[in-house]
Amino acid sequence: MKQVLFVAAENAALPGGKVGGIGDVIRDLPVALAGQGWATTVLTPAYGALHELPGVVAEGSIAVDFAGQRENVQVYRLPGEPDGVAHRVLDHPHFAPSGAGTIYDDDGPHRPFATDASKFAFLCAAAATYIRDVQQPDVVHLHDWHAALLLLLRESDPQFAALRDIPCVYTIHNLALQGIRPLDGDASSLAAWFPNLAYNMQDVVDPRYADCINPMALGIRLADRVNTVSPTYAREVLQPDDPAAGFLGAEGLESVTRAADAEGRLVGILNGCMYPKGRRPHGWQPLARELKKLQAGDELLQRFSRRRPRSVVTSVGRVTAQKVGLLLQPVETAPTALDAILQSLGDDSVFVMLGSGDPQLEADLHDVCNRHNNALFVNSFSEGLANHLYDCGDLFLMPSTFEPCGISQLLAMRAGQPCVVHGVGGLRDTVSDGETGFVFNGDTPAAQAEAFVATTQSALQLRAENPDRWQAISRAAAKQRFTWDDAACAYIAELYSNARTVAEEKTYATGH
Repeated sequence: MKQVLFVAAENAALPGGKVGGIGDVIRDLPVALAGQGWATTVLTPAYGALHELPGVVAEGSIAVDFAGQRENVQVYRLPGEPDGVAHRVLDHPHFAPSGAGTIYDDDGPHRPFATDASKFAFLCAAAATYIRDVQQPDVVHLHDWHAALLLLLRESDPQFAALRDIPCVYTIHNLALQGIRPLDGDASSLAAWFPNLAYNMQDVVDPRYADCINPMALGIRLADRVNTVSPTYAREVLQPDDPAAGFLGAEGLESVTRAADAEGRLVGILNGCMYPKGRRPHGWQPLARELKKLQAGDELLQRFSRRRPRSVVTSVGRVTAQKVGLLLQPVETAPTALDAILQSLGDDSVFVMLGSGDPQLEADLHDVCNRHNNALFVNSFSEGLANHLYDCGDLFLMPSTFEPCGISQLLAMRAGQPCVVHGVGGLRDTVSDGETGFVFNGDTPAAQAEAFVATTQSALQLRAENPDRWQAISRAAAKQRFTWDDAACAYIAELYSNARTVAEEKTYATGH
């Protein structure tokens, strides 16, 4: 059985190991790869907590050179692993600078990524050491900017020269998050992390800021193969951003992504979704009970205690500008697009949104929902409530400004809930307008917001006036299959199998 080793910041297979969609990928893709004959080991930081999960077993330690010191990192094995999948967590105080259980830190605008960049630079040093001293897989698979510095250590640090014989592939989960930090002059900088490292400046430097390292750019430059998590996003990241047109693409890295594409190293592979046998029952009452358990929406629940709302419109996701910017965009008929949608819903329908993230955007969503008696914003995250929203809802809203792939629309469609989505990235690849859901577009942010409102209103009108057509769309959504088995086959064929050739060509060209 061939072996691939994942390095990632999140792992939803571990309780408390997930913040966003990357965690779902790290949980589900290894299981599918095992079904295709590839064993996977996943390396994730313990964050001061994951090594204390029930049944965890200590496997030993590794000595890691970082910031001019030699650090002792403990390695733990997780219990109950499926055949062909091994989960390992790495424990050290550097992985929990803000206390146990915190995966990502927010340092604010003055020192962006400072805490996280140091934390994940240490992860890369620890992972490189683990690969050198403990396990040499057939392929190393690095996920997002958090794992990118391993490629610099492989390329430039003599103690990791042996890693150059192991192909490395790199997945871009979200190009907007790049982990940019200074090259020098800060406690969170390349020089502070690896003070004696001699490197090629062109490998690390940010295309816009000559005094900064850009881990995302570095990962794209140095990986043997690179992928985005949907085919459309792979095309979008080749184009420069155009804010006036409401388009976010390469996020300043178009020269880097275009070079990878020209070299034949860039491919788009759509994420998958698990499709368990049997279908959970839909129903308003299970959702209402979950809301009551969370002590949310008492007034709304009282109004609908004996009857189901005419329409239940839902949304689940991180509260970021990417996810909710168009919801809060002003439109001609209302202060925001969400206001306009709530006005058209009427008092006999409800909108329920679940999410957390940016405090200012959270406050803005609270303000909008407080203006209406048919809206509830649950400002947290609950897996149970999310599942009930997918199962109970009639129409799911996902107006992302950009979307590398998206998982929420897949989960809603799986439950037979049609989605209103912006025609970008993975949303465009998974929702067919008028067949499995509803897609809007627009040439400016304002036009996109107006189109979002109009498309949502048209969808609700279709449900009210043509129930047969609506049921056909709902059934078609539920029948869609975007499986991890298909994704795993694509990863093997388009990344893992080709990575060896690319690695050998690079080795020959550089003389390593």
